[in-house]
Amino acid sequence: MNDEDLHLLPRTRATDLLDWAVAEGHDPVPEPAVRTVLTLLELGGARLHDGLPELTSPVLEHLLYEQLHLYVQPDGDPAAYPAAVRLLIEWQRAARRLNAKRAEKLRAETDWQGEVLLSLLRRADLVTWPRLYALLLRADEVPVDDLDRVREWLAAFRELPAEERHAAFDRAPGLDGDGNWDQPGRPLLVGVSTDGARRLLEQGLMRRSYRNLAERSARGLPMPDELSGAFEEFEEAVAQAAIDLCGEWTVPGLPRLLLEEFPELAPEEY
Repeated sequence: MNDEDLHLLPRTRATDLLDWAVAEGHDPVPEPAVRTVLTLLELGGARLHDGLPELTSPVLEHLLYEQLHLYVQPDGDPAAYPAAVRLLIEWQRAARRLNAKRAEKLRAETDWQGEVLLSLLRRADLVTWPRLYALLLRADEVPVDDLDRVREWLAAFRELPAEERHAAFDRAPGLDGDGNWDQPGRPLLVGVSTDGARRLLEQGLMRRSYRNLAERSARGLPMPDELSGAFEEFEEAVAQAAIDLCGEWTVPGLPRLLLEEFPELAPEEY
């Protein structure tokens, strides 16, 4: 896939936003959280101005209440995500894209919806497979930047009886409530949530690519190779990009391993 042609993945201005924050004396926010927030805002349909998503109350609610908990399992403080949103609010206020009243309203909404996000990330009944296994890998101190070690851990975990695996799920740190892993259909429900979240991501990637391809066509440039033949090639490129993003937001390479090498550990089909 030539992403330079397809323009599937957002080219966020995270670095510019963080540089501005330093210059203006704002509290530092981890770069991965800023990049994730900007990416999900764009893929969620937020309008862009000067390369940055424009915040509105519905856009904010969609991000903090509906999107982030489907994808992210940070190795750090999840409060970084609302902090990244607040940073974007301050940028837009400084750029006069928000008046004082609207900016204050968005700040207040970010504060309380950010608290809701933190509670959603702790709910065992809302976890997806990549998020769950990211928690288990870190709890076992597996070096998650080493894909071979991640693969070895998954292979060993696969050898455990189902009851022991479910007990490990119940002990996953950072999750509250009963995961109901003793219920027969519970793993498949997690799989449905995981598959649904990834498909929503694919839709956002497709929309972004279509917008950029329309501009490319208007300039008289040829279509990328993935669109010169069967549409399935484009769909596959989108699916692979979505898998990679899910890994970027949990453990790089983990979602692909679960899908391609260890599907029995993360069932998604009835």
